[in-house]
Amino acid sequence: MENIIETIMDAMKSLTTQDDDQPLHVGEVMACWIYLAGLELAKVSVQAGINTTSDDELKAILEEDMKLGTSQRERLHDFMIKEGITLPPAPEDMPKSDPNSIPLGVKLTDDVIANELSLKIVSLIMRAAGAASESIRTDVGLMFIQFQAEKFAFASRLKHLMRKRGWIKVPPFYVPHGSHQPLS
Repeated sequence: MENIIETIMDAMKSLTTQDDDQPLHVGEVMACWIYLAGLELAKVSVQAGINTTSDDELKAILEEDMKLGTSQRERLHDFMIKEGITLPPAPEDMPKSDPNSIPLGVKLTDDVIANELSLKIVSLIMRAAGAASESIRTDVGLMFIQFQAEKFAFASRLKHLMRKRGWIKVPPFYVPHGSHQPLS
């Protein structure tokens, strides 16, 4: 087993290496492009959720996600422009609307809005983790580590609200065959 201190020191040394003068590899470019495309699609979904819900707490969490998404989109957009990467197409913003004017057959429930947001956040966290681990350039890896950490911190607040409201989807508990543990 490797010495933990040596491993931490090696990681710290690699993070201080400035290699942003090196060209991006195709995987780094693809990771940037896909992550930005995901943020752009999530933006309109969150805007639709803000327009649909009348729940103040859910609206506040959606607005928080909108701010985080805007911050990440701007940072990634600027990075991609600086590196000469073509940007993915972005859908137009959703116009503001009154939640009470949405017909019942079209209006999403707060439960669906929260779970859809949760799935988008999980998807972006996983995409950022993959991008960070595949990046060779330190600046790219650190950018995606930061994106992942920001989304993870947000996800914990969303999970708290979803538990509080009973919106979180929990798979059945696993009880091994022959186990005599009662389900609670």
